Formats: sequence, C-alpha cells, structure tokens
Amino acid sequence: MGLLSNRLHYLFRIACAMCFIGHGAFGIITKQIWCNYFGVFGIGEALAYQLMPVVGSIDILLGLILIVYPIRAAAAWLVFWGLFTASLRPLSGEPFAEFLERAGNWGAPLILLMLSGPIGPGIRSWFKKMEPGTTLSEKQLRSTELWLKIIACTLLVGHGWLNLIEKKGLINQYTSLGFHAPVLMAHIVGVLEVAGGLSFLIRPVKHVVLVFFVWKMASELFYPAWELFEWVERGGSYAALLGLFLVLHYRSHVGRLVPRAALG
Repeated sequence: MGLLSNRLHYLFRIACAMCFIGHGAFGIITKQIWCNYFGVFGIGEALAYQLMPVVGSIDILLGLILIVYPIRAAAAWLVFWGLFTASLRPLSGEPFAEFLERAGNWGAPLILLMLSGPIGPGIRSWFKKMEPGTTLSEKQLRSTELWLKIIACTLLVGHGWLNLIEKKGLINQYTSLGFHAPVLMAHIVGVLEVAGGLSFLIRPVKHVVLVFFVWKMASELFYPAWELFEWVERGGSYAALLGLFLVLHYRSHVGRLVPRAALG
C-alpha cells in the first residue's frame, strides 16, 4: 500500500498547487466577478480591485509552498480557504450549485492532510514537512476512499446541477462548440453528471470514474476566456476523480490478493 500512498500524496500536492495558483492568478488579473464576493463584506469595487492582487499573491504563495515544502498548516488553511471562497458564491447571489461544484478546492488539501498521518502534539507538528511513502492502514484507506467518494460526488452533482439550471456560461460553451441545441445538451450532460456523481456514493465503478476524470479535464478547456487559468484552478476536481480511480484500482487488483489483516 506504500506505492498507493506515494501516488496519492504527489497527486494531491500537485492538485493543491494547481487549484490555488490558478485561483490566485484571477486575483492578479483582477477578475471582475470577484467584486461580488468582496461585496458580501461591504467592500466597494475600488478597494476590491486593490485587494485582489494581494489575495491572489497569497494563494499562489501557498500553492507553491505545498509543492516545494508541504506543511500541514498550509494544507489546513487551504481547506478553510477553499470552503470559505466557495461559500461566497451563494452568499453573493449565485446558485448553491456553484458551492458544490468547487468541492475539489477544499477536498484536495483535506485528502493531503489525511494522507500525512496523525498530527503530533504542539504547534511545531503543523509546520513539519509532509512526506510521501507512509503506509496506509486499512482504516486510513477506508476513510480516504469515503472522502474521495463524497468530494467526487459533490463536485459532479454541483456541475450537473449548473447544467440543469442552464447556467449561461455553460450554454455559451456548448454554442461555441457548434451544438445547435445547447440547452438540450446542457440537460443531457447535467443528468449524466448528477447520475454519475450519485453512483460514486452508492457503488462506484472504476472505469466510470475514469471516464468522468477524462471528461472533467477535457470539458474545463471549453471556457471562452482565460481557459488555462480556469483549467488549472480545477486541479482539485481532477485529483479527486483520479484519486478515487486509483483507490478502486488498488481494491480490485491488489487489495483482494492481500488478507485484510495484512494491509496495515
């Protein structure tokens, strides 16, 4: 199980960096819609534009820390920050599905923390480097698998919901891709994503998970503006799906060959 732990560790380190570097890039380029999120706290547009590069720079710095010298404190902060920034979307008037669709933002650092093992006493343990290679116990593997199912389900259901309520940005994507009935396409994709996400909680099939992983990586390239940053920011979503596939693959090809008592 050490090889699986190794792969998951590096997968989620890279995913965290992608997520927060991509998100931070929007702060640097001062994405206009961020004004709505600052507005939740009564911050005006002028001040919001001044604060965006500061917030963006911090995001990028934390993302880089998790690549160069990953510490638990950075991952823990990013769990909070991912939940906080995602919650600003419904608080600013956007559909609740926007919060769900960004489960990878807080989910990736959460899984990275789970993989790092128990936290020792004292504040110093939060600033120690998280190292790969820790062998997962069967209990840790079950817990990781459960959370991967929850995160993958949440982000797919959220995105499917946005399709079903005909989010303008998604309709524009399908139109730009040449679909003559973009609304119908949105409904079809929405039903498939919601059904796929729910299936992950009930009985995930590894090849279905892999299909949605490929779909997620490909579909995030369809944004009409700032495609690269949008794609990079969804790193946590890709990792949740790929991580779930890796765990299911281990279960089916390795775990069944090893007595459960020997997995620790």
